[in-house]
Amino acid sequence: MSHAKQRFLLRLFAVTLLFWVVIAYLILPLVWDVAERDFDVLQESPRVTQTEDHHPGDPLNVAIEGSMDQLKGIMTAAGWNVAVPLGLKSDVEIVVDSVLDRPDADAPVSRLFLFERQEDIAFEQTVANSPRHRHHVRFWKMPQTSDTNRDIWIGSAAYDERVGFSHTTGEITHVTAPAIDDERDYLFDCLAKTELLNERIEIPNFHTQRSGKNGGGDPWHTDGTLYIGTIDSEKIGER
Repeated sequence: MSHAKQRFLLRLFAVTLLFWVVIAYLILPLVWDVAERDFDVLQESPRVTQTEDHHPGDPLNVAIEGSMDQLKGIMTAAGWNVAVPLGLKSDVEIVVDSVLDRPDADAPVSRLFLFERQEDIAFEQTVANSPRHRHHVRFWKMPQTSDTNRDIWIGSAAYDERVGFSHTTGEITHVTAPAIDDERDYLFDCLAKTELLNERIEIPNFHTQRSGKNGGGDPWHTDGTLYIGTIDSEKIGER
């Protein structure tokens, strides 16, 4: 082996070693410190929401760190609309719009409960301008704040794949898709495109029970990971 080739291999080894040291001893410890810190905050959270009559609802799979205004700002920038509250008028409208397949960008979502209260806010995104198919997420403000004293909104993201009858009550309702991880991933893809997130942290094994059924009897399954997004305050500002 020539001296030139030996020097090249030694330099390559040195660069590789330096790169490994930086990743293993500087970057990864910082990432895991953040994940561990947020995991401690979220330890107090339940893992699954409840229906009004205390049956299991949809699993929690997302969380956002930031103020309410910042949450609304980033979701709007991501192309999601605030869902209107349930009421007689909105209930009738969503049924009629679903039957007629008429667009309804801010249709209500059914109530789910966490921390002994219904969701603080819900967002949705219709598919092909049809209320029968939509992405939606409900958020609840955590009782605790983050280590930087910011609000944390924990949520349940799910996809309504069609309108059908509830397996438990027989009522007309949206039927959710079982792969809730797909909806978690889709929501964070939308948020990433806004370039308003500082970071996304993954908390593995947030769910130890990896499958179940929601209050309407729709099955769900997950890999157990919770995604946490931190909103960039400087970019989004206090809207």
